[in-house]
Amino acid sequence: MNIYEELQWRGLVSDCTDAAELQKQLALRPVTLYCGFDPTADSLHVGSLVPLLALRRFQNAGHCPIAVAGGATGSIGDPSGKTAERQLLTKEQIAANVEAVRPQLARLLDFNIQPNRASLVDNADWTAGVSFLDFLRDIGKHFSVNMMVAKESVRARMEDREVGISYTEFSYMLLQAFDFYVLSRDFGCDLQIGGTDQWGNITAGTDLIRKKLARPAWGLTLPLITKADGTKFGKTEAGTIWLDARKTSVYRFYQFWINTDDRDVIRYLKYFTFLSQDEIELLERSHAANPGGREAHRALAKSVTDLLHGEHATQEAIRASEVLFGAPLDGLSEATFNDIVGEVPTKPIEAAKLAAPGTALVELLVHAGLGQSKGQARKDVEGGGIYVNNVRETNPQRALTAADLLFGKHLLLRKGKKNYTVLTVK
Repeated sequence: MNIYEELQWRGLVSDCTDAAELQKQLALRPVTLYCGFDPTADSLHVGSLVPLLALRRFQNAGHCPIAVAGGATGSIGDPSGKTAERQLLTKEQIAANVEAVRPQLARLLDFNIQPNRASLVDNADWTAGVSFLDFLRDIGKHFSVNMMVAKESVRARMEDREVGISYTEFSYMLLQAFDFYVLSRDFGCDLQIGGTDQWGNITAGTDLIRKKLARPAWGLTLPLITKADGTKFGKTEAGTIWLDARKTSVYRFYQFWINTDDRDVIRYLKYFTFLSQDEIELLERSHAANPGGREAHRALAKSVTDLLHGEHATQEAIRASEVLFGAPLDGLSEATFNDIVGEVPTKPIEAAKLAAPGTALVELLVHAGLGQSKGQARKDVEGGGIYVNNVRETNPQRALTAADLLFGKHLLLRKGKKNYTVLTVK
């Protein structure tokens, strides 16, 4: 398959300006394309992955991707898909955010391969020297207010009388069109990609290029990702899933993908991995035959986590997952165990309680909330349903001491298959 056919097979083509001509150009020569992202935080999140991975798909097919950091547009705020005005960031915050996401982009794009290496540019570089009057004369005159108001991203906000839209955000479309124009003029960029909510901004850019440079340019939008249960993709009860491991641990990142709804897993394999059509179709057949085997889920979680965090970190996340299903703790790193601590109930315990001769296990089970009383805890131990550091304990007289601590500070207690509590020395 060529790159356009691959995107279609993966369900990644939503709208395209003159698709037939774009396909022709993609077959004839390396095309330079771009996708922009506004640095509104010090990390990208999983919602950013589809367009950025699409840039990599184009690069793998021999085309030249440009990632545009919105140092300028990020200071304004894109109204697309938003029901309220964004909080404005300072220039210092924006600059810091751009620097923070550079290493994340380096995992997704190849900035070294020749001749189609990726580029990272900041639109603040070409807007900083343009005066307001010059911008109105050279760019604004090419746009009618009627056309701008007709764009979905603007119209939706204007129809909300309580929120409305400020002139600042109303102008965002012109700034994004200016980006496309500059990239076309100075970098030979012919194609912009983005989510479906960017269609109005993208077509504004193709119109501006046609008017000012008298040459064609194309826009291609990718679907906004939804979940089968109707909830927002990339959000969990714990919040946004970030690409930065300091904001979302590798363990939690892996768990986000492994817990994908059965109805979504094959779509997500197409959207978020570089597995081939044959590999995905094999997983699809396996999933249809035995959904409980979760082979497709494991392939999805491993592929995406490998890509963003590396194979070693993925293996640590898998190891942590196995621990919560009763795997032995031998060889488990402290960092991986700390990820587990963040996912299960944790209670403090005084160090003195673990000094020799220690404290009775049944008493600690009650303290941990895993037993309603010492009598019930004793029955659970005798019945073989209690585990200390994932090792079954059947002696109701057992006392735990500091020698039982993991990494000198933790006790992992489990009742049954899934009820965990970590006791941590204060």
